[in-house]
Parts: sequence; structure tokens; C-alpha cells
Amino acid sequence: MTKSKIKIALVLAFCITLFGCLTKSDKKGGAVTKPNILFILVDDLGWSDTGFMGNPVYETPHLDKFSSDAVIFSNAYAPAANCAPSRACIMSGKNTPRHGIYTVGSSERGKSKNRKLVPTPNTITLNDNFITLAEALKSNGYTNASIGKWHLGENPKTQGFDVNIAGSHAGHPKSYFSPYKNPALEDGKEGEYLTDRLTNEAISYINKNKAQPFFLYLPYFTVHTPLQGKDSLVQKYTLKLNGDERFNAKYGAMVESMDTNIGKILKTLDKLNISDNTLVIFMSDNGGLASVSSQFPLRGGKGSYYEGGIRVPCIIKWPNKIKTFRKDDTPITGLDIFPTIMDVVNDKTNYNFDGTSILPLLVENKKIEERSLFWHFPIYLQSVKPKKEEARDPFFRTRPGSVIRKGKWKLHEYFEDGDLELYNLDTDLREQNNISNENPKIVKMLHKELIDWRAKTNAPVPTELNKDFVK
Repeated sequence: MTKSKIKIALVLAFCITLFGCLTKSDKKGGAVTKPNILFILVDDLGWSDTGFMGNPVYETPHLDKFSSDAVIFSNAYAPAANCAPSRACIMSGKNTPRHGIYTVGSSERGKSKNRKLVPTPNTITLNDNFITLAEALKSNGYTNASIGKWHLGENPKTQGFDVNIAGSHAGHPKSYFSPYKNPALEDGKEGEYLTDRLTNEAISYINKNKAQPFFLYLPYFTVHTPLQGKDSLVQKYTLKLNGDERFNAKYGAMVESMDTNIGKILKTLDKLNISDNTLVIFMSDNGGLASVSSQFPLRGGKGSYYEGGIRVPCIIKWPNKIKTFRKDDTPITGLDIFPTIMDVVNDKTNYNFDGTSILPLLVENKKIEERSLFWHFPIYLQSVKPKKEEARDPFFRTRPGSVIRKGKWKLHEYFEDGDLELYNLDTDLREQNNISNENPKIVKMLHKELIDWRAKTNAPVPTELNKDFVK
């Protein structure tokens, strides 16, 4: 369906929604209201960097409590291993080959002499032709705010948001302490902490819009670099770590500040008596930065398509509907967010999603049909600290290739040399033992499915040799 046809369908849906809101009532005679939606997307938070995921150092008491009566997804994945492509996928419901955003900035990262292929050119802005999650919710009667990092264009208000605070094309703040030098955010008092400020803006927005269905997209800049935490917390973690180089005191301070602020927002929902009818989604946009903090037991980190770069923490809570609290091991992806929310608001428009609704899994504990998950990255991304990143070589976290996960199996394909790596995630979560030679039938099956998926999505595969490459 073209965007113009979808827009017509959305206008009709809005009219139907408006009429329904005016006329529909529940069995007790009260008005039926759509749920508020709070989507908290943290930047670069690793899979095991919170208490509820077992971190022994970083303290997240508010998220730990929040997770105790929610669904925790232990096999949640980002659609891409770094910021911009992951966010583009989440907002559009489309995988990377559909929109062409594969990385941040140029795809020619690292030294040219180490790149065998000319990588696929990268797109840096999400085209307005894509219907975003915000646009779809707007057609369903929602008022929308983006408070924090946007990174997909100059202003999220061109993509369905009514309010934009702090969002631009910038991928990270110049400073976490005011003055911020952010054109989309007025400076606060000198020394004001950015995470605190965004939380205060979010609370203000909730208070102003508590009487109507709202979508609050809260993409915190934290815990992205630059590593800047409050002095008292940095000192706390410096003492706590006592020289343990697996962790980072400044990072720990940022994680705890994030948790404290999320606690404030959740408390606001409780005070306003709207918690029960608010769907809250918490996740990270990609894996944690291995050069900053260990992603153990996973291999690699942000920018890598080993588990450390794409597996992320995820909690979903909706008290009115989700009654079974649990840790669920179903593999899900950020591509599922958009279709799930459309299912929540009963929008039947055909958006041609690359993900699927997990609403039945959430509210009925009903297993979703097993499916394959795909990642495509025809680009290069240089190493920062090779030893910590556990990549295939010391030059790049990512070399051009694709990945498929199906059940317990995960296959990596590399375009430079055609190498294939197969891992059994049930027995080898750290992806240490490539068992492709022992399982040729599994490799053949997964590789064919990966090739077929690339054909279906018109995924570009770089083949041109780089004249600067030195063997």
C-alpha cells in the first residue's frame, strides 16, 4: 500500500476513532478510553546492565520493582546494532534495507586500507514517505510528544509529533550538564543534569495531557557518551568498583540517574491514577558499548552483530491487560513495537510491517508463531577497544554481512570472504564455538532463507572492490 493510500485510510480511521470515543461505553456505562502509551528508549544500555537482568554493580531499584509486575523479555533484540538504524526501524516498522539507514554518518568507517569492499552508501534521514508510529497514533486520536534524542532528521514534528523537546539530528549531547548547547532545548540553570531535565519535561507533558490518550516517546540521551555522571554518584561507584575494570564508575552513575528518573515518571502515573491504563515499554536501542562496560556473558557490544551488540533489556507493563508477570524467553525485536501498538489501539490498517504484534503473547501468554529474525549491515564500523569488543579482527566491530536467528540457531554471513558462522545460542550464548562445519544442513537451510529474505527486501550486497585495500 502506498503512503497516500495509507494516509486516506488513516483519515478514515481517525473519523471512526473519534466517533467511537464519543459513543462507545463499557458494560458499566463508563466511557471506554484508549490507553496512554509511554515508550522509554534508553541509548546504549546493555542487556545485562540493570539489576533485573542480574547486574551485580549498577543499581536500578525502580526498574527492578517495575519489572516485578510486568513482562521481562530475556530474548529482546534491537533491529540494528547502533543508534540511528535501530530507531528508524522502530519508528517505521521497517527493517534496514527498506529505509537504507545502516549506521550513523558515513558507511566508510575505519581505515580504507582495511576495507576490502566499497560499502553501501548510508542514508542519514528517515524519509517522510514512511508512516511513523507517531503518525499512525495521531490518526487514532493521540497527542504525541518526543522528549529526548530523535536522530532521524532535524525535527520529529515533521513525523507526527505535536511536541518536540531536545530532539534534532544530533546523536549525543555536547554536555549532560547545562548549558547543553542544544538548539531544541533551552538551557536550564548552570549545572542542571540533562536526564533530570528531560524527566521534568516529561512529567509536565503528562500532567497537561492526562485527560486524553497520549503517546510519550521518551528517548533519553543517557547512557550514551560523553560519560558524565553526577559527582556524588561517580564517587559512589568508584568506591564500589574498587578498581574492577569490567565496569565503569561514570557509566554506573548514569545508569542510576536514569533509573531514579524513570522512578519519578512512574510515580507521576500513580499519583494521577492513570497507571492502570498506561502501556509502558522500556528498552534500549542497541547493546551496550563494550569499550565502556563489559557485556558479559554476551560477546561484543554496540556496533557488533554478536549478541552483545543487538540483545537488549526490555520490559512491558500494562496493568489493565497484562495479568501474568513473568520473564519470557520468546525472541522479539524492536520491529514488533509498532505493530503491537497498532494492535493495542485496534488499528487494522495494512502497514506492511516487518515485525509482528506480540499483544497476544503479552495479554494472553499465547505463544507467537516461530519466525526468523534478520539483520543486514552492508557497511563498516571501526573498533574502539578491540580486545573488549571481541570482534573477528582488531580493525572493525562490524564488517559487511547479514545475520539470521531462527530458534536456537544463529548464522552470520560475511560478504568480504563469504564466511559463515553458526552458533547454537542454547548452549553457546557467548558465540565462541563456530559449529558450521558440523552442521552443513542447518547452515544450508539458514543461508538460503537469508538469501531469500535479502531478495524479498531488495537488500543491497556490496561487491565492488576497494582500490585502497591492502591484503
